[in-house]
Amino acid sequence: MKNLRLFRVLTLLLAVLLWSSYSQAQDAPKEKPSPAATATGKIGKATVTVAYSSPAVKGRAIWGSLVPYGQVWRAGANEATTFTTDQPVQIEGKTLPAGTYALFVIPTEKQWTVIFNKTAKQWGAFKYDEKQDALRVIATPRKTATLAERLVYEVNPQGLVLRWENQELPIAIK
Repeated sequence: MKNLRLFRVLTLLLAVLLWSSYSQAQDAPKEKPSPAATATGKIGKATVTVAYSSPAVKGRAIWGSLVPYGQVWRAGANEATTFTTDQPVQIEGKTLPAGTYALFVIPTEKQWTVIFNKTAKQWGAFKYDEKQDALRVIATPRKTATLAERLVYEVNPQGLVLRWENQELPIAIK
């Protein structure tokens, strides 16, 4: 009898514990600081898609500070940004075969190196390997008239544009 009562008490305690942990797990998910985003469009016959995480400025200085000049940057937050094309394309006059690539940049004050790396699935630029680069091109950033609080990519018929803070980087693609 005593063992049965103890068993029931323990079962009730276990049920209450499981219910309380389940109810806590039902809280609404919080918005990520750098939510996932995608930009897709047609450039000639090619469909181009850029998948990235979109960080916010949050009052910070970005270029030359949060994103240092002269260093490889993942061109977004979290996982490396990816660039996918279903057709070969000409980027700044150089051919990139169809495929999915990690997109990196090396910003400087005057010109940026844009890198398409064959290792598409990687976290940030921590294990970036220059030997895996499929293509490197140079593009020139320009100041913008308005602040872009979140990093955003735009695919348009002329190519790709990266916008964040007070700069944009147009990349010519045919």
